[in-house]
Amino acid sequence: MAYILSVVQQIVPGIGASLLLFILTLIFSMPLGLLICFGRMSKLRPLAIVVNFIISVLRGTPLMLQLVVVFFGPYYVFGVAVSNTWRFWAAIVGFSINYAAYFAEIYRAGIQSIPVGQYEAAAVLGYSRAQTFCKIIFPQMAKRVLPPVTNEIITLTKDTSLAFVLAYAEMFTLAKQVAAAQASIAPLFVAGLFYYVFNYLVAFAMNAVERKLAYYQ
Repeated sequence: MAYILSVVQQIVPGIGASLLLFILTLIFSMPLGLLICFGRMSKLRPLAIVVNFIISVLRGTPLMLQLVVVFFGPYYVFGVAVSNTWRFWAAIVGFSINYAAYFAEIYRAGIQSIPVGQYEAAAVLGYSRAQTFCKIIFPQMAKRVLPPVTNEIITLTKDTSLAFVLAYAEMFTLAKQVAAAQASIAPLFVAGLFYYVFNYLVAFAMNAVERKLAYYQ
């Protein structure tokens, strides 16, 4: 037990780094995904084509590669020197853009699942397009997309370990360093336990929200 506690103490800074990356990614990616979704569904054909291409690139290439591009992009494109501080923000930008693409497609599926009659009824009542979306479409969409959004959030928790490619000291990176220094795999199991517990709490919270929104039952 003492050994496990010592391992936990060594990877605690990494746990905080992983949580910060997780929280900021959600804060930026979820609303950004909605904007991308609007662009994807835009009646302006050129805009829809461009946004759809961007989504396909973000979903079709490895997140690790995207992180590298975001980190080294300012140097190779603009000649701007990158700093250690940029490692953190590059991770945030890379994760946020990548997950925004996935959220956008989830949102689009939710919006398109709403019957056309909902829009027609709103028009008859004199609702504007903004009022129709905010008061009628969005609440129903939010309820329908909650399960796939939960899956993406759980995946994000585990994907934070990919930030190691930018030498960002998140939890799993520290766990690997401790494991290598002590020639033991116990730190990796401790990290795995953290991922499991955190994802269990996330799933529990999202299921509670889902039950609360299941007013039709």
